[in-house]
Amino acid sequence: MKKVLLFVGLLTGFGTTAQDCSDLFISEYVEGWSNNKALEIYNPTNASIDLSQYFVARFSNGSTTAGAAQSVQLTGTVDAYGTYVAVLDKRDANGTGQNAPVWDSLQAKADGFYTPEYAVSSAFYFNGNDAIVLGKGSFDNVAGAQVLDIFGKIGEDPGDAWSSAFPYTGQGVALTKDHSLIRKSTILKGETNFQVSFFNALSEYDSIPPVVVRLDANGDTLFAQSGDPIVDGNWSSLGEHACDCAPLSTQDIEDVRFTVFPNPSVDGVVYVKSNINISSIEVVNGLGQTVVNQLAVGKFNTVQLPANKGLYFLRIEASNGSVTTKRVVIK
Repeated sequence: MKKVLLFVGLLTGFGTTAQDCSDLFISEYVEGWSNNKALEIYNPTNASIDLSQYFVARFSNGSTTAGAAQSVQLTGTVDAYGTYVAVLDKRDANGTGQNAPVWDSLQAKADGFYTPEYAVSSAFYFNGNDAIVLGKGSFDNVAGAQVLDIFGKIGEDPGDAWSSAFPYTGQGVALTKDHSLIRKSTILKGETNFQVSFFNALSEYDSIPPVVVRLDANGDTLFAQSGDPIVDGNWSSLGEHACDCAPLSTQDIEDVRFTVFPNPSVDGVVYVKSNINISSIEVVNGLGQTVVNQLAVGKFNTVQLPANKGLYFLRIEASNGSVTTKRVVIK
């Protein structure tokens, strides 16, 4: 493959204009323990998209260049208003160290696996301090490449990770290391400004940790024989993305429409409304733990969330069996 370098100084030659709901962008970033690395890519348009015209490039540790050894062309298709989950290709169950396998639960979420050999391509070996570009085109034609989304800031080495006083996670949390970042539903396009501070760009995301503690039926922590808590990968949000680009009828199942408001909530009280009767509402926190599980009555229900600020997921089931998940933030 012809080696081509992306020079930040030459980025003016690239198309970087992104219109709302017009092309792919990164909807979720997963930097988990060990080799659990993944990107969820969202299609905000009303037509399926062939991914063979798109690529992912990694700018390592403040580097201003990325060549063929740091990039990879994508494959497959992504449906209209759908997602594509790309996962690091480490699937040898006997692998150790740098070849440790991606956890089975994350493998099950994958639509495609990428870059099994680091020496061939390191695009999916990001570890918290690497900028990532989702682009359209081919590295065989640098001038024709279009940058659709930038995660992190090219040319900036944040140390271990980009950190900030990110809402709901506390001061100085290393947000791009050992976390998943989920694009807010109000974001309708990727970030194409190479100069923007990633501190500001983080406001486009919600954050959840990479693992959750396994609980028993009583809500108590389960422990391994070693005495350590048993943990599971926190991948439940992968493979689905709520975005305001999608018409309501494509976000919901069988023309069942759910509305959750206010969102964000200040006092933890939210209202769930549907066009048919609701049977149950389950609330899960950012750690994957069920904090509310209530039977519902009729088409309008009140839910009292915990007082703790943060990100919550409402799993709402209608009387006809249709199920949807909505994200809610408590300020």
